[in-house]
Amino acid sequence: MNYVPHPLAIAIFLAFVGFVLGLSFYYARKARSSSGYFAAGGTIHWFVNGIAFAGDYLSAASFLGICGLIATMGFDGFLYSIGYLAGWIVALFVVAEPLKRLGKYTFADALDARFNSKGIQLLAAISTLAVSLFYLVPQMVGAGVLVTPLLGLPHWIGVIMVGAIVITIVATAGMTSATYVQFIKGASLILFSTILSGLVLYKGLSTTPDKGVFYPENLPAVEVKQDAVEGFTYLKEVDDPDSGLTFVKLERDGIANWWILRDDLLEEAQSVTETVSGEMLYNGAPKSEGLFKPVGYLHRLLDRDGNEVDQTGPLGIFQYFGAIGRSEVVRYPASHIARIGDGGDRVRIYIPEITSGADLMAPGQLIQIKDTTGKLNFISLMLALFLGTAALPHILIRYYTVPSPRDARKSTIVAISGIGFFYILTLFMGLGAMTLGVVDVGSGDMAAPLLARSFSLVLFSIISAIAFATVLGTVSGLIVAASGAVAHDLMANFMGIELTDTGKVKAGKIAAFGVGLIAILLGIAFEGMNVAFLVGWAFAVAASANLPSIIMLLFWKKTTSKGIAWSIGVGMVSALAIILTSPSMYVQYGLERSAALHPLDNPGIISIPLSFLTLVVVSLMTQKKVRL
Repeated sequence: MNYVPHPLAIAIFLAFVGFVLGLSFYYARKARSSSGYFAAGGTIHWFVNGIAFAGDYLSAASFLGICGLIATMGFDGFLYSIGYLAGWIVALFVVAEPLKRLGKYTFADALDARFNSKGIQLLAAISTLAVSLFYLVPQMVGAGVLVTPLLGLPHWIGVIMVGAIVITIVATAGMTSATYVQFIKGASLILFSTILSGLVLYKGLSTTPDKGVFYPENLPAVEVKQDAVEGFTYLKEVDDPDSGLTFVKLERDGIANWWILRDDLLEEAQSVTETVSGEMLYNGAPKSEGLFKPVGYLHRLLDRDGNEVDQTGPLGIFQYFGAIGRSEVVRYPASHIARIGDGGDRVRIYIPEITSGADLMAPGQLIQIKDTTGKLNFISLMLALFLGTAALPHILIRYYTVPSPRDARKSTIVAISGIGFFYILTLFMGLGAMTLGVVDVGSGDMAAPLLARSFSLVLFSIISAIAFATVLGTVSGLIVAASGAVAHDLMANFMGIELTDTGKVKAGKIAAFGVGLIAILLGIAFEGMNVAFLVGWAFAVAASANLPSIIMLLFWKKTTSKGIAWSIGVGMVSALAIILTSPSMYVQYGLERSAALHPLDNPGIISIPLSFLTLVVVSLMTQKKVRL
C-alpha cells in the first residue's frame, strides 16, 4: 500500500495529540491521591462516565477491526459487533451496582471484599495484568496501522509513538485524564462515523468507482502464451501443492510480479515479496512505486427487476442492503505464503475472489459453521464476547469513578445506547469500504480511514485522528488498570508493603511505564493480525478468569476465597494454554495451521465452564465446618 502523508492530515493529528497531552497536564493536579489517580476520586458525572464507557469500549477493535472484518468478510464481521454489545446486558443487569458497592478502585478489591485472601489478591492481580496485556496488543497494532497513512511512518514507529504518549497521559493524571480523553473521543467517534455512514448511503453503489489513486483498475485477465503474454515477458511458472494454485511470474518494464493461473487465464494478484537479501517488494517493486493499492469493488450489480446496471444513486438503509444482496463483489479474502521466488524469496500472494452479495450478507465467509470445529469456534467466540465484557478490568474500574451505585447503572445505560448505535454504523462503513475499492489487502484494519479518504482528505484526517484517540483512550484505561493491579493489589495488599497514599501513586506510575514498554514490544511483534480477532482473545481470558468469580461471589453464598482463587487460576491458565497452542498462533509462530495441537482458535467453550466448575468444586470442599 502506498500511503502519501498530507500536511493537513499531519497538522490535525499533531493538534489533537497536543490537546490530549495538554488535558493530561491540566488534570495532573487532581491525581495526587491514590483514589484520584486510580479512580478519579469517584467524582465523574454519570453521563460523562457513560460516554467515557463508550469511548473506552469502542477501541481499535471496534472501529478498525470490525469495519475491516466486515469490509473483507461481510456479515461475519458484524457478529463481533453483536457479541460486544450483548455483553453489556450482563454488565447492566448483573455487575454494575453490586460491583460498585463491593470495591474501591480495582477488580481485586471487589472479589476480596469479604475475605481478605492473599490468594485472591495475587491471582486477581495477575489476571488483571494478563487480560490488560492481551487487550493492549491489538490497540498497539492498531496504532501502528494508523500512523502509516497519517504520517508515512513504519508500523513500529506508530507503536512506539502511541506507547510514549499514553505513558505520559497515565503517568501525569491517571484516570481523570483518561476519562476525559475517552469522553471526547467517544462522542467524536460516534458523530463522525454517522457522517461517514451517511456519505456511503448518499453515494450508493457503482461498478465504476472514480478512478483515482485509491481505486484499482479493473481486474485484468489475459491469455497465457508459452513464452510471453501480451506486453509481458514470461519468466517462470510454479505449481504450489499447499494451496493447489499455479503461480506465474511475469515481467513488464523491468518489474516482475506473480500472477495466478486459473483455467488458462491469468489473474493479477496483489503480492508482497521478501527477497533473500531482505528487500521488500510490493507487486514486484519498492513501496515507493505505489503499485500495491487498495482493492475490492463491485463486479456486477442488478436492479430489482434483474437488469444489470452501473450505479444506483443515493439509497435508503434497507435499499442499500437489498442492492448489495443483488451484487457480486471482488474481494481478496485469503492470502498464501510460499517460497516460490527465484533463490527462495518469501512471497505472500493475496488471492482475488468474486463473491455474491447474498453470500456476504449471511454468515459463512469468516466463521465456518458447516463442520463441528467451526461450530465450536463460533459458540466459543460468542461466549467470550457475551461474558467477557462484564469481566474486563479496565471496564470494571470505571464503575468506581462515579459517586454511587445508581450512577453506575445510569452510566451503563448511556454506554449501551452509544455503543449500540455505533455498532450499527460499522455495518455501513465496512460494506462501504468493501464496495468502493478502498480495502487495503495488506491491512483490512484501515478500511474505515481509507473509506473516509475516498470522500475527503479533511474527513480522513479527522477520522484518523479520532481513531488514534480511540487507541490512546483505551490504552490509557488499560494501563491504569494494570498499574493499579501492581501498586495496589500486589504491592500494598498481597506483599503487605506499607505505602503512603503518595507512594501508591508513584508505584502506579512506575508500573504504568513498565506495562507500556511491554505493550510496545507486543504491538510490534503482532503486526498484521486483525485487531478485532486479537481482542476476542482478551475477552476469552477475561470471561474465563474473572466472570465466574464475579457471578458466584454475588449470587452463591457458598463461594469461598479458595474457590475464587482456584477459579481465576484455572480459567486463566486454560484459556491462555488453548490460545497459545491454537492454529492462529501457530501461523504467528511461522508454522502451519495443521500442525497445531488442537483445532480451536477460541478457548471459551472449554475454559469458561472449567472455571465455573472449579469454583463450585473447590468451594464445596473448603466450606467452614459449623460446630454444634
